Amino acid sequence: MMNGTTIKSGLSGLLPWILPALFFLTWIIVSGTGLAPTYLLPHPETIGRAGVAYIFGDPDQGAYAGRFLSDARASLFRVLMGFSLAALLGIPLGILSGRTMVVRRLLSAFVNGLRAVPGICWLPLALVWFGIGLKTTIFLVALAAFFPIYLNAAAGARSVDPLLLQAGAMMGVRRLRGTFAILLPAAMPSIMTGLRLGLGIAWAYLVLGELTGVPDGLGAVIMDARMLGRIDIIVVGIILIAVMGRISDLILKSALRQLFKSARRLT
Repeated sequence: MMNGTTIKSGLSGLLPWILPALFFLTWIIVSGTGLAPTYLLPHPETIGRAGVAYIFGDPDQGAYAGRFLSDARASLFRVLMGFSLAALLGIPLGILSGRTMVVRRLLSAFVNGLRAVPGICWLPLALVWFGIGLKTTIFLVALAAFFPIYLNAAAGARSVDPLLLQAGAMMGVRRLRGTFAILLPAAMPSIMTGLRLGLGIAWAYLVLGELTGVPDGLGAVIMDARMLGRIDIIVVGIILIAVMGRISDLILKSALRQLFKSARRLT
């Protein structure tokens, strides 16, 4: 007989699937009963066939058949480059801002002013600077992902108790070592939150960058499908971006836990 712990564990495992299941059920009902026209909301079966053709199909079978691997490869590369650039800049600057008053006063007004500018406003300027293609998308992704990474790193560094660093100094821990041995582990919850938020925003801005006319990528497929009235391919692209974004988030959490002991205590 199952005990209470087993039942609670099973219910806890089902919780993440309740809302997706309800959404999918509502979708089937709305599409099947004709409450929404098929040209606005295709039936899940139609989406499934389009998705299978897009992922596994032969290129000779249609305009979008068999394109997934090349599109996913292009989009993943753009996200990885932009997100990595944002992390390389955002974490050190955030930690410096959180621990050094001069740096905080120097960067605060400038960073918060840029943060208030909507991402779409940067698109025309990025196109002028970098043209259509890889550089524009990486610029938009890096710019968008930088702010949550920087702000959370700064908040995490600012929240570290100075007594911890003072105790380390009394034990002979130098400043550079103390940064990696004391400051970073203590600030890891905020840093990890910022990285996860930045990665999610990176996927959103990836689509913005790929809507400019690049020949490949999931955002490019969505834009092209809109022009041709292929709602099924648009939905397939949205679902695949959601899935890939979730997988990349899990990979990021796993990588952080492997690299930093302080991240292993976080859920």
